[in-house]
Amino acid sequence: MTTTENTGALPLDVGIGSLQGGSADLAQYAGRAVLIVNVASKCGLTPQYAGLEKLQERYAERGFTVLGVPCNQFLGQEPGSAEEIAEFCSATYGVTFPMTEKVEVNGDNRHPLYDRLTGFADAEGHSGDIRWNFEKFLVGRDGKVVARFSPQTEPESPEVVAAIEAQLA
Repeated sequence: MTTTENTGALPLDVGIGSLQGGSADLAQYAGRAVLIVNVASKCGLTPQYAGLEKLQERYAERGFTVLGVPCNQFLGQEPGSAEEIAEFCSATYGVTFPMTEKVEVNGDNRHPLYDRLTGFADAEGHSGDIRWNFEKFLVGRDGKVVARFSPQTEPESPEVVAAIEAQLA
């Protein structure tokens, strides 16, 4: 699949379902900074859920949200149903941030949201396909992608926190 030209803007009109069913309604995030993260429950990086939740708690009142996007494309590390994913995230990590339906982030069936996001490069110059679970994209209040972070970058790392705070200033 070809990546669409990256205009830097989050397509708020792209349809994506909520983990609980119905629409996740991306338009509700207009004017907010959003950290979009493809997540998985059975991955070595799964403990990043704790850091993501801390970011949500720390910055939500300032116009920020984490948006978790479950994906099972990396060694089948998100095999559960929507109910199982929601229960795991809540019971294990106390996740309160919104989650979308499980989608594909790479390949011929890549979700249109990721078709747009993958055109943005990280600090090392990587653009294109998602490399692994927990790759992160920060979308600014203006709807433009402002940063991409590798899966190994911890949610509470100085570079992620600085990028979020710059969008909330």
